Amino acid sequence: METAEAYKSRLSSYLTGKDPIAVLRETPQQIADLIRGVPRERLAQQPGPGKWSVSEIVGHLLDDEVATAWRYRQMLAQNGARLDGFDQEEWARLGGYAEADATESLALFRAIREWNLRMLASLTPDEWNHGGIHEERGATTVRDLAHHMAAHDLNHLLQIRNILV
Repeated sequence: METAEAYKSRLSSYLTGKDPIAVLRETPQQIADLIRGVPRERLAQQPGPGKWSVSEIVGHLLDDEVATAWRYRQMLAQNGARLDGFDQEEWARLGGYAEADATESLALFRAIREWNLRMLASLTPDEWNHGGIHEERGATTVRDLAHHMAAHDLNHLLQIRNILV
């Protein structure tokens, strides 16, 4: 089991030398390119016990983008806000990730991501430094969260590639 610090370090390594906003902007299209033409049954196939399928990963990215939208706005409206975590396995169950169509989840993910990117593009330099206290990761800023989400994208893109190879 990976520690929180090891996870954070691993994700951070994926982002080295990359523009986080460019990663956030490009991820939906990269997923679309990876899943284009792949049968729905293949996308729903888990690569091993307890491992998420491509459909489940895309569903997770969708829910995480919803949570991130809320967190950005919490920090911007109330600097220092408390940022709750969530049980990703329970959200997977509630969201029906295993049964969801990856292309439908991707369309929703893309729309919310674009909404978040428009908001990020409008921020003042000071607003990028607004922050909150995440119950699992501690103090974070809007900038930190954008970097984390870009690294999170790269992590899941790697998983999707590995599953579909």
